[in-house]
Amino acid sequence: MADYLFGTSGWSYTEWVGPFYESKERMLTYYSRLFRTVEINSTFYSYPTRAQIYGYYRTSPKGFIFSAKMPKLITHQKKLNLELNVKNDLLQFLEIMEPLRSAGKLGAILIQLPPSFTYKKYYENLEAFFEILPEDYEFAIEFRDYSWFRNDVWNLLKKYSVAYTVVDEPLIPLEIHLTSDFSYIRWHGRGSRIWYDYHYRREELEEWIPKILKIGEKVDKIYGYFNNHFHGYAPENCIEILEMLKLAKPEQIRVKENIKEYNEREKPEIYEIKIGEYAPEDFSVDGLLQRLTTKSRLDRGRRISDDELSIDEVTDERITATIRDYVIDIDLKERMIIHDCEDWRKGLGMKRICKHLCKLFLSLPENQSIPILRSIIEEKNKWRFTYGGSV
Repeated sequence: MADYLFGTSGWSYTEWVGPFYESKERMLTYYSRLFRTVEINSTFYSYPTRAQIYGYYRTSPKGFIFSAKMPKLITHQKKLNLELNVKNDLLQFLEIMEPLRSAGKLGAILIQLPPSFTYKKYYENLEAFFEILPEDYEFAIEFRDYSWFRNDVWNLLKKYSVAYTVVDEPLIPLEIHLTSDFSYIRWHGRGSRIWYDYHYRREELEEWIPKILKIGEKVDKIYGYFNNHFHGYAPENCIEILEMLKLAKPEQIRVKENIKEYNEREKPEIYEIKIGEYAPEDFSVDGLLQRLTTKSRLDRGRRISDDELSIDEVTDERITATIRDYVIDIDLKERMIIHDCEDWRKGLGMKRICKHLCKLFLSLPENQSIPILRSIIEEKNKWRFTYGGSV
């Protein structure tokens, strides 16, 4: 029987205060009492400090497992290219994570690739990168382009014992491929626009039980992480699937019921525009974008296909995404947008939105896009538009 290590992607969401947490204090302490594992998302955006890693080690109980996303510097910006000193970048990251590994608390390192990382263009990069992976770590890989679904790729993963990441999401088909002695599953959600606010129905999770049990017959352990973090849906759905597997503890079931009751009582806030403040056309995302860009750029943004956009993080403080080979990083707290396309750079002086930002705002739920766009319009002098790849 495999060891089932199920948790959530990230834990420090302020929007979980209420449905899951009582306050913003000691979130990891509370989380690690309920779950056995978590996936660290913040390592994707920047290298953590040694102090942070020691903090995770000291705060979590014995046997608690941290999986971690590989920094986007390696996967998204350098595209696993060894000629760009990626080996040193990897070794630096693993050295920082060493306190967790030494304590037996480091799980798998997730190599999440952007949609633009295609088989035809980057296979050689991937194979060369696998050759430098140290054998005493667990690695999983998440493809976001269907061109990788080929027998030679599965054989390559088996050769280096890299686990294929099974995903539940709208853009990649649900296929199970076992390429290592462990399996890695990520539940993103099934929404047609933004996935992270998706709430799995019970029958959708029940469909997974025979799949998980079958996987468990063939591997030593299964890492499983829910990434649908809005409103505390991730811990709720994670506990539900543990309950279906007869692995949930009474305290977890109580927490699950608390989340459900809270969300039934406290409906998600809907942003309302006061009559008279804006023209009728500004009640839409389209109308607001037209105040920040040209019609031609907005039209080009609409023509960008959904599979070229990857929304990597959405919280009440930050939104990050990749479109093709470009990165968008919106720091809502600091009122700063960082992007790296040439048209964006040319429009910095006038704070003009490019087609990639149009696509992102059109893809987010309106009750998220509208407040941000209105803030930019009303307080443009307080917003910083910056050219670059990340904060």
